Amino acid sequence: MVSVINTVDTSHEDMIHDAQMDYYGTRLATCSSDRSVKIFDVRNGGQILIADLRGHEGPVWQVAWAHPMYGNVLASCSYDRKVIIWKEENGTWEKTHEHTGHDSSVNSVCWAPHDYGLILACGSSDGAISLLTYTGLGQWEVKKINNAHTIGCNAVSWAPAVVPGSLIDQPSGQKPNYIKKFASGGCDNLIKLWKEEEDGQWKEEQKLEAHSDWVRDVAWAPSIGLPTSTIASCSQDGRVFIWTCDDASGNAWSPKLLHKFNDVVWHVSWSITANILAVSGGDNKVEIFQNKKFKYTWRESLSYIWPKFLLETLFYNQKGSA
Repeated sequence: MVSVINTVDTSHEDMIHDAQMDYYGTRLATCSSDRSVKIFDVRNGGQILIADLRGHEGPVWQVAWAHPMYGNVLASCSYDRKVIIWKEENGTWEKTHEHTGHDSSVNSVCWAPHDYGLILACGSSDGAISLLTYTGLGQWEVKKINNAHTIGCNAVSWAPAVVPGSLIDQPSGQKPNYIKKFASGGCDNLIKLWKEEEDGQWKEEQKLEAHSDWVRDVAWAPSIGLPTSTIASCSQDGRVFIWTCDDASGNAWSPKLLHKFNDVVWHVSWSITANILAVSGGDNKVEIFQNKKFKYTWRESLSYIWPKFLLETLFYNQKGSA
């Protein structure tokens, strides 16, 4: 049974759009239409405000923690067309970089797996996706995928840095050949998969079609190297799909409808073991789907494989529209 273990009074002055725990689960970052980003220490059921970060000039849609091997680093994106990267130095949070390369609202930010370095993907309502790579000495290299989605990009999510099937097929002691990939969802009702080529340029690898309205979020499931790759997607059309690919080349993706809601679905998020999916929507609830059978494919018998439990949401996770 799902239960609320803690409630945090953020004292935000307007709607909260995102809330993310750090790698260790001891700090909570929140962002709001009040243009602020706040960081709380939530250890032992408490809440201590560590930082109140001001730098955005519009609603802040999303925050994302980098892996702790790079220090305490947090990214935020906003309607003001900016992406800000914050870092804690000697107990003080400061702005370490500001990206202003987009022409419209930046709706989503997502850090790449730490194996690749410090890389941030950013999706914007101008239809472009930018990739910021830290090159050292405070410098960031920018690559941009123009016209990634018609009208706008709402979400980005990286593939895990694990080669599908490597748990079974990878020879002992051999270093895996990583290929950088990520998924994006947009106002063209599409999910697109992107792959980095040998020359460092990004190419559209796949186009996944099943939704009939704007794709609001995509989430590539964590993996330990099993043969199947999995992506969850949700949309303005109220539907949540589970996409799976058993093909080693990554080209044959098939969708299964997980659930049809009566309202817009804003966000999907996997557990670290990829057997639990949290879904939040316009009904102000978070619905939890749990896969109790350890299978490579999803079953359509949702009431058996995916028993559902409802819990009250602690915040309205509404992402900005284009």
